[in-house]
Amino acid sequence: MISNTSEYLYYLECDKVALSMESKRPRYKHDIIWTFQRLLRKCEYFENTKKSFFLTLINKYHKYRYVSMSQKLGFSIGFNTFGPGLSIAHYGSLVVHSNAKIGVNCRIHENVTIGASGGSNKAPIIGDNVFIASGAKIIGDITIADGVCIGANAVVVKDILEPNVTVGGIPARKISNNNSDKYLIKATEIVKRNE
Repeated sequence: MISNTSEYLYYLECDKVALSMESKRPRYKHDIIWTFQRLLRKCEYFENTKKSFFLTLINKYHKYRYVSMSQKLGFSIGFNTFGPGLSIAHYGSLVVHSNAKIGVNCRIHENVTIGASGGSNKAPIIGDNVFIASGAKIIGDITIADGVCIGANAVVVKDILEPNVTVGGIPARKISNNNSDKYLIKATEIVKRNE
């Protein structure tokens, strides 16, 4: 969770590396997902830090932009859900419950749902370095270990406690011992090395 300016800048840098962006800032109309992720982090920063009347007004403006951009891209993502190194691969339907917690270096594709079930507010807790392929559904009060690769259209409704495996199917089960390394960039490690 972003709680100060240095953490905010760290999250921005990790997200930039995870998205494989070379330029200093997003290009107008070309880097729309990167623009969205920067706005997400800005809203999280203003939401979590000390407030004054002026900062509250700025936060309301950023939230308005965030909601507009979310609707345009088809995203519904709660604040403070993703750790640094987030990589949203494509725009399209993406729903992440506001109580979900996803670790560092997550790469997530389109048509994914990470949510609660049965009217509960308990959402999944997902570890670090997790790859979530197109169409996956991760539902309920479950835990997913580090390094897990979740296959396309998988429906995960039970804990995945074994790290560094690939799961798939309906309901999801282990299908191989391959981890997520070849599908994502471990941005947090790269940024720390470069400091």
